[in-house]
Amino acid sequence: MLPKKKTSENHGRRVTRIEPPVLEEAVAAAQGLTDDIESQIEIASQLMGMSQDDVRPVVLKASPLAPIRRPVRLPERFSMHERSEGPKVVVVERRRPRLVMPR
Repeated sequence: MLPKKKTSENHGRRVTRIEPPVLEEAVAAAQGLTDDIESQIEIASQLMGMSQDDVRPVVLKASPLAPIRRPVRLPERFSMHERSEGPKVVVVERRRPRLVMPR
């Protein structure tokens, strides 16, 4: 008689670790959505299910993610042409899809 094959109950079973979000992650998400502080407080409080009074100090303490935007000067070769040079023409051609014939 053949010995019975041992089967492990956990063999082939995947375990997913679930970590609840932290307040700092909710604040970072809110900062990515808007620059308005009051809106960030509202978004973060809704994401965490906390009151706005509990979230407000964390949002105010967090540094803003948005960098200061400075105008970028384009190199000469990318400069915009004057309108007096004539209109720019763009041609768009539609290509038919290739039909595959079964053999």
